Amino acid sequence: MKIALVTGGSRGLGKDMAVQLARKGLAVVITYREREADAASVVASIKASGGQAAALAFDANDIPGIDGFVQRLQSLLRQTWSSEGFDFLITNAGMGATVPYPNVTEAIFDQFLNVHFKSVYFLTQKCLPLLRQGGGIVNISSGSTRFCVPGYSAYASMKGAVEILTKYQAKELGARGIRSNIVAPGPIETDFNNAAIRNNPNMKAALSQMSPLGRVGYADDIGSVVAFLCTDEAKWVNGQRIEVSGGINC
Repeated sequence: MKIALVTGGSRGLGKDMAVQLARKGLAVVITYREREADAASVVASIKASGGQAAALAFDANDIPGIDGFVQRLQSLLRQTWSSEGFDFLITNAGMGATVPYPNVTEAIFDQFLNVHFKSVYFLTQKCLPLLRQGGGIVNISSGSTRFCVPGYSAYASMKGAVEILTKYQAKELGARGIRSNIVAPGPIETDFNNAAIRNNPNMKAALSQMSPLGRVGYADDIGSVVAFLCTDEAKWVNGQRIEVSGGINC
């Protein structure tokens, strides 16, 4: 039984990633920060469909708390699957806010830094003893590292850092057969950033017109690609930035 850990899996893109991974036959551990009931619902849904899943609390803004989280993860793996490790780490947990560059304070910057880069860096590092030979890492970036979105300077800067980190992971972990790739979604209709796209029909229409496919993305557009990267079909895909944006600004 292969096992995947999806951070931020209680809703949005992470929820669909977990569901798609379970459909591929993987057991899934999802994390949540506050939405315990939502996480429990995702776990119950996966189990109702014949899959295996569990949930753990994790706050990506709490860097000192990563050690304790990894210990709880190890206990969960032992108790639930009699396993000393897992196979795939999907670093999806995130936060959104549109803040014009002149208005970014040090406190806002530090929160984006912790959630979108520092936690990814150190959670992955501390999970390496549990990550099995031949496993993989899938980091999550954003189309905003390729094209500029006003108000996303802090967010996109951290995602850009993770894109560089992904290449180093692929290089330095390859001896263990561990692949590392990064998926960069374009505009997706979820509740991210206060459901900015869903709640703004004009924004949704404008973004749809920017794609040759004439629409914004949906969660299952991303989850299916992440799940693919956690299968043997993607065994030779490594160190890649894969943008899933419907060709926006191509």
